[in-house]
Amino acid sequence: MTDKDEEKDTLIFVIQKHHAKNLHYDLRLEMDGVLKSWAIPKEPPTVEGIKRLAIQVNDHDIDYADFEGTIPEGSYGAGKVEIWDRGTFEPESVKEKKIVFSLSGEKMKGEFVLVKTNFGKYGNDWLFFKKKE
Repeated sequence: MTDKDEEKDTLIFVIQKHHAKNLHYDLRLEMDGVLKSWAIPKEPPTVEGIKRLAIQVNDHDIDYADFEGTIPEGSYGAGKVEIWDRGTFEPESVKEKKIVFSLSGEKMKGEFVLVKTNFGKYGNDWLFFKKKE
């Protein structure tokens, strides 16, 4: 396998701290050629035992992984966006209602899980947590 092949197989993740109307964190995982995205109202779980609500939102283009800056007032998501963590993403199991994956970033390291819940009126609520080792 060449370096180019390895590079192509490396998937990314980014978590953007988003100072919008309400401060939240946007988890973005590279899947199917886009960034699958979830808004997390509180700081992402870096240790076991903490579960966070993760609300699935629209997919974003891969290029958005590098975005830092200010979304202007009057625009959707207006406010300051900064990269909180980034690194590589390795899916272990991707099912309709459960995604198990590894993250290798500066803050987010190890195995994590997203599980779709039956809560929320729009059907886009998930739980996000670090998997027990």
